[in-house]
Amino acid sequence: MSDSLPAIQEHTDLTPYNTLHVTAKAKKFVSVQSEQQLQSLLKNYDGTLPLFVLGGGSNVLFINDFNGLILHIAILGKEVIKEDENYIWLKVGAGENWHETVRYCVEKGWGGIENLSLIPGTVGAAPIQNIGAYGVELDEVFESLAAVELKSVSSRIFYKKDCEFAYRDSVFKQELKGQFAVTSVTLKLSKYPVLNTSYGAIQQKLDEKEITAPSIRDISDIVIEIRNSKLPDPAELGNAGSFFKNPVIGNEKFESLKSEYPSAPGYPMDDNQTKVPAGWLIEQAGWKGKVTGSVGTYRQQALVIVNHGGASGEEIWQLAEKIQQSVDEMFDIKLVPEVNIVG
Repeated sequence: MSDSLPAIQEHTDLTPYNTLHVTAKAKKFVSVQSEQQLQSLLKNYDGTLPLFVLGGGSNVLFINDFNGLILHIAILGKEVIKEDENYIWLKVGAGENWHETVRYCVEKGWGGIENLSLIPGTVGAAPIQNIGAYGVELDEVFESLAAVELKSVSSRIFYKKDCEFAYRDSVFKQELKGQFAVTSVTLKLSKYPVLNTSYGAIQQKLDEKEITAPSIRDISDIVIEIRNSKLPDPAELGNAGSFFKNPVIGNEKFESLKSEYPSAPGYPMDDNQTKVPAGWLIEQAGWKGKVTGSVGTYRQQALVIVNHGGASGEEIWQLAEKIQQSVDEMFDIKLVPEVNIVG
C-alpha cells in the first residue's frame, strides 16, 4: 500500500457512509488507509474548511450537507503485539469493522468482547463512545489507542486513564472532541475469560438451549440472536442503533418514578444512581412504532429511530427533539443523544 497523498474528492455523496441512509454531501472527502497517509494529508491541508473524522457512519446524523473535509478512516490490520499465559494484546486498525473483529477474537478463543457482538461501526469509534452492551463496556478490555492530533499532526498514545471513560463517554466526546483521529486500538483479551451472562436475556437463552457450560462463541451467538430480534439491520432499514443514551438518575428520583410507575425498570450504578432504559421511557410516552412521514421509531425497540426511505437528516432530528420533549414533560428526565449530530 502506498503512503502517498490520497486524492481528495469534491461534493461527495455521504449516503453510503452513514447507516441512517441520510442523503447529504461533503464539500470535500478523503479516505485514508494508513497513519502515514493521514499525516501527509493533514500536513498538506490548508485548514480553511472544518474537518470531520468519519468511521463506519453508524453513530452519526448529518442534518445538512457538510461544508468541510470528511476524513474517512479506512486503516485496516490486526496484529498480536504481546502475549502471556493469560492474555493476548491485539492491535487493530481503526477502520476494521467492529463486529467482524469480535467474531475474529471469538474464533481465536480470546474473550472479553463477545457480549459486544453485532454492534455496528468501526474499531476506531469504539473507544470514543466507550461502547457497551449486555453488561460489558469496552473500557474493561481496553489497553490503549494510537491517534493523530489534527492540528499539530503529531501521533499520541492514549492509555485507559487518559481516555476518561464513563458510561457511553470518553475524553474524545468532551474536551478533546474533534481534535484527534484514532488510527488503531489495542485490546487486552483473556485466554481464560470469565463470562458475563447476567444482563438481559442471555442466561434465559442459555437455559432454553440447555447450555450449562457456555463458551464465548455461545455468548456471542446468543447476543447476535437477541440483537437481531430487537434491532433492524441498517442495510435494510436506515438506523443508527440506540439514538439516545440510557439516562442515569439519582436513586431518590428513581424511587419516585417507581412509586408512580411500578413496572419501571432500573439498573443500579455506582454513587447512588440508577440507569433507566431510554427505550422504556420513550415507549411509555407513546412513541414506540410511531411513524411520521418517512421517519419513525422501530416497532420492536422504541430507542431506535429509523429512516423508512428518503427522510432528511433534519426530519430525523425533528422527531428526536419531539421525543426528548415528550419524555422530559412526562418524567422530568432529559434524554441525551448517543448519536453524533453534525450540521
